[in-house]
Amino acid sequence: MLNRSQRTGPLFKSLSRRLNRLSLLRLARRITLGIVTAQVLTVAVLLGIAALGRRRKHDTSFPHERFEKVQVGENFLQLYSYGRDLYDAMLEAIDGAQECIYLETYIWKDDAVGREFQAHLERKAAEGVAVYVIFDRFGNLVVPRSFKASFAPPVHVLEYSALHRPWHWLDPRRFALDHRKLLIVDGAMSFIGGYNIGSVYATQWRDTHLGLRGAAAAELARSFIAFWNRFCPVPERITQRYHAPVDSRLTVSQNEAMRLSFPIRDLHIAAIDRAEQFILLTTAYFVPDRMLRDALKAAAGRGVDVRVLVPWVSNHVLADWISHSYFTDLLRGGVRIFGYRYTMLHAKTCTIDGQWSTVGTCNLDRLSLVGNYEINVGIYSPQFAGQMSALFAEDTSEVFELTREQWQSRPWYNKVSERILAPLRLLV
Repeated sequence: MLNRSQRTGPLFKSLSRRLNRLSLLRLARRITLGIVTAQVLTVAVLLGIAALGRRRKHDTSFPHERFEKVQVGENFLQLYSYGRDLYDAMLEAIDGAQECIYLETYIWKDDAVGREFQAHLERKAAEGVAVYVIFDRFGNLVVPRSFKASFAPPVHVLEYSALHRPWHWLDPRRFALDHRKLLIVDGAMSFIGGYNIGSVYATQWRDTHLGLRGAAAAELARSFIAFWNRFCPVPERITQRYHAPVDSRLTVSQNEAMRLSFPIRDLHIAAIDRAEQFILLTTAYFVPDRMLRDALKAAAGRGVDVRVLVPWVSNHVLADWISHSYFTDLLRGGVRIFGYRYTMLHAKTCTIDGQWSTVGTCNLDRLSLVGNYEINVGIYSPQFAGQMSALFAEDTSEVFELTREQWQSRPWYNKVSERILAPLRLLV
């Protein structure tokens, strides 16, 4: 017969294990709460500092130049690095439309430039031109509903969002944003790049856009139509069809979230892997994944001059600080990093070895590379690559290059902030 200690021993052991598990759970909750609290406080402080910085009036002028048209096959390419020049060209193309206008943008501001575009589009629609516009719902949350609903009825409007039913919130693909910026006129003239529509972008942001006249515009028109027909009401589907001839010198790559297809990331990595002389990369938000970082470091390791230009202070302070957490690894690997301080740099471009370039809407962060709807054009043209190299040289002529020594000597509180925010990389 068991004595009392023998009977109660297993009970005490079981109770002890349960208490230990509860203690571990409480400890885990406290640690998690502490980390989240630290992240929230850090973000709040950084946002406060950024808000104070924006209140200070400062000169937003920056160097920019106009480029000559470049012919690639049957297409003529025009590079734009100043918003007002681009908008004038886009409005001229809109005014000359005979059949159809397709305009897609992430942000459409309710300001002088936004209303200018609206007026030109409504005028062409009243003349009988088929006008279709797409803008992203999330990207325009702060834009007044009165403006978004004010387009005259002849203009077909799609405010994109894939979250229409309660169960849609369970599908991560539906959180993708429409981050594309396109204008196609009559299937023959098109524009693609980083510029949204708004007065601030006309003169105060440094961005890059591309004008394409020729057969390649048909491929961009096909992309717009496919997106519209997938998400618009059935009665408003576009029936126009375009033939896009194949030209290996001009290729269009599209990230399609609902299909989990993200070729733009692979496009960059493949081009970086083939580089032999130099890589000149400009991006607004730089949060590269491991494969992209490894590709850049491997290129630097084999003697390629790898240069990355980023805004030193962007319009998304959280993205800036998360981006900084990669600098130590990249600098150690031989990648050169340049900080743009004139104004907000929003361009998304890359040019390699004076031969190949890409211009488009895709940032080098998780949201763009494996999340949003994006579109880029790849161009194989030494003449165009020469313009891209000249643009990069102009952008970096008066900016600073970050050295390993400078970066290692940054204040301790910067290093702590970067470590606290590092777990948020997956959200940016």
